[in-house]
Parts: sequence; C-alpha cells; structure tokens
Amino acid sequence: MSDEILKPAPLAYENEGFLDGPDGRGLRILSEYMEPFTRFRREQIQDTVVFFGSARLKSPEHAHEQLTAVNGNNHDRSASQQSKEKQALAAVDMARYYQDARRLAHMLTEWSSKIPSRRHRFVVTTGGGPGIMEAANRGAREAGGKTIGLNIRLPLEQFPNPYITPSLNFEFHYFFMRKFWFAYLSKALVIFPGGFGTLDELFEILTLAQTEKLAKKIFVVIYGRDYWNRVLNFRALVDTGTISERDLELFKLVDTPEDAFEFLREGLTRYHLEQKPRTVNLPEIAKTRI
Repeated sequence: MSDEILKPAPLAYENEGFLDGPDGRGLRILSEYMEPFTRFRREQIQDTVVFFGSARLKSPEHAHEQLTAVNGNNHDRSASQQSKEKQALAAVDMARYYQDARRLAHMLTEWSSKIPSRRHRFVVTTGGGPGIMEAANRGAREAGGKTIGLNIRLPLEQFPNPYITPSLNFEFHYFFMRKFWFAYLSKALVIFPGGFGTLDELFEILTLAQTEKLAKKIFVVIYGRDYWNRVLNFRALVDTGTISERDLELFKLVDTPEDAFEFLREGLTRYHLEQKPRTVNLPEIAKTRI
C-alpha cells in the first residue's frame, strides 16, 4: 500500500477542464441565463426597447472623414479608387440612419425616465457593438438613462461601444442565449437598415409574433422605407399566399424618429402602462412562451 498523500481533487465547479469541455456545455448555457438574470434584477430593469441595425454604418463625422480621405487621392482614377469613392459616398448617405437611431433612442429614454416606476422601463438595448448599436446606446446615454449592450464573442472581435452602462455590458458565447435576452425583456423592436444579422433578428421576432409564441404585445418598427423597400418585398409574400394580409399588421414602417417615437409611445402606453394585468387561465399557462 502506497504511503503517497494525494492532493485534494478540484471541486467540480472549479474544474476548468470540465467546465470548458463538452460535458460542461449545459452549465455554460445555464450561466448565460442566470448571470444576466441576476444583473437585470439587481439593476432593476423591468423591460426594454431593442434596436437592431448594421454594425458597419458610420456616424456622419466619421463618414465625411472617410470621404475626405478618399477624395484626397483624386489623381488616382483606377477601378479600385473609384470603388472606394462609391463606398465612401454610400457611407455618407447611410450615416443619416446613425443620427436617426441616436435621436430616437434619446427621445425614448427621455420619455421613459419620467414614467413613475420603481424599476427602469423600456431601457434602450442593442447588440453592444458599433454602427446603429453605438448610435442607440449613445442617444440613450446622452439622455441620462441606463442603456444595455448584449455583445457576442466572435472570431473577428466586436468590442463593446463606450456608451453602454458599464454594469449592463454583457458578453455571450451562445447566439441563442443572446437572442433569448433580446426577446425576453423586450416590449418593442426597432429595425434600422442592416444585413444578415438584422434580417435574422427581425424575422425571428416576426415569426414568434405570427405563431403566437409571445406572451406579450411586442411592437416592431421597421425604419427607413427607402432602404427596406429595396431589400424586402412583403407585398409579394401576401400576393403569393405565403403570408396573410393580416401579417402586415405585425410591424410598422416609418421614416422619421418622430413618427417612430409617437407609434412606440402610444403602443407602449396603451398595452404596457395603462392596461391592467389580465388573469391567466391554465390552458394559457401551458402555451410555449418567451
């Protein structure tokens, strides 16, 4: 019999090899539910308004700086230079959406901060990165409110923008847990021009609303007719019978921060401030809910 004294085995919850391995996946997923839940409760966040849109859109200042830098090379008329000029001009044009997101987030935060409530209502929330996300966090921060960033760890690093409330700066590994937190607290969704990620998040919420998997009224604003009418043809979906005419009522197209704000203020007030909590019966409890 050996007289060697064994070192104590690591506690399971301190065993990094286990926690980082495939058998620890369930615990990692649960952590991305429980840790944000704890922070939201501590920070007294009741609900949110989520802004989605392209991370690639620039502020007007940065877009004009880019255009100036490109134009400084106007002696070069190569195809590559002309492509850069075209992209810089597009960036200046699209920068108006950055300003509009910033203004709308400011308006919503100013309004919600005056709602008499023990907890924070309709807190502006984004994916935490640059572009439209930065614009919305920036507008909310400038209005003096809390603002949330739900970032995602990616191979090409996406760093949190500087306008997120530090105690509400999150980083996720799992896309589906990040999406859960976008949907779970949200009472409204504002979709600014964006790419694959923005489309993914828009259609996920529309699908949940269409199939009545949401246990709440959620307002969806699609911002910028000029952009979205070129990207999506909802009428074609109705005409071909793949969605119903009624499904077009799941969202509202707007073109100004003022129109978006009035639509959201009226809807949020009617359904989430004035409406008394309804009695839920047993069959409804059994329904799948976000």
